Amino acid sequence: MAAPDPYRHATNLVGLPTGLLASPDYNDYPLRLSIHGTRETNAALFRMLGDAAGLADAQAAFRAYMNAVFDLDAPNPPDRLGRKRHRSSYLKVLHGWGFDANGPAGAVLKGWVESRFGLAPLFHKAPLGAYPSPAWMTYVEEKMAARYHTNAIAQQFDLLYEYGQWLFWGDWHGTAGTARTARGGLPGWPYPPCRHLTLYRGVNDFSEHQVVCWLGKREAIARHNNLVSFTDSRETADTFGDTLLEVAVPISKILFCNALLDGPVLRGEGEYLAIGGDFRVRLAYL
Repeated sequence: MAAPDPYRHATNLVGLPTGLLASPDYNDYPLRLSIHGTRETNAALFRMLGDAAGLADAQAAFRAYMNAVFDLDAPNPPDRLGRKRHRSSYLKVLHGWGFDANGPAGAVLKGWVESRFGLAPLFHKAPLGAYPSPAWMTYVEEKMAARYHTNAIAQQFDLLYEYGQWLFWGDWHGTAGTARTARGGLPGWPYPPCRHLTLYRGVNDFSEHQVVCWLGKREAIARHNNLVSFTDSRETADTFGDTLLEVAVPISKILFCNALLDGPVLRGEGEYLAIGGDFRVRLAYL
């Protein structure tokens, strides 16, 4: 019997086999994904979004809903000893990712991908390799850190993902009172929506990636980390490494970009957070 793949779990919350979701076949011909139960249990949010007259209204509705449901604007409550408790929020975790994708906030996000999409990370501070190992134990300890799990942080990211998908797939074009031009502030998404974005990543080595096979001198199938940063700017990607990866990323695998909210959250203006897997990549050597 073959050994279990440490990078794929048998179950996930999006209703497709994890092996298919991770495969280049899915990435070439993506299906829409939805995290089980999220829209059904937050119907009020999607009614609010359905009333949006434009992107700014949708951004405001999402922020207002998140602030109300998760009490994000309230001061941090003291614990039973009177000490100030940390109130975790999706914005704080995204800021943490932007500062250091291999820090504790990065581990929390990679853990969210693992629990929802069934894809375990390849890299966190170091290649994770076979389980168990010191690198795996560091990742598990950081993704379970109590300071990040005080305010239903996984459910916050469920809603962020579903909100982004609602925008990317153009759901609001079928709702009353919504202007067809409302999506205009989202870069790269024409109407009707395309299924892929061409994104770029600069690397100096493949320590966070695994080349599954070479398709030619400048084409390969590369296994990416379960959550990975890309940019929509080739020039920006050039500054991060001497090898440029060009990837067609399905919109169903986009977790976040700055255009989803009304102010920059990630430091890179054209930065996208995408669910990983095995992608066909074109390589350019700088």
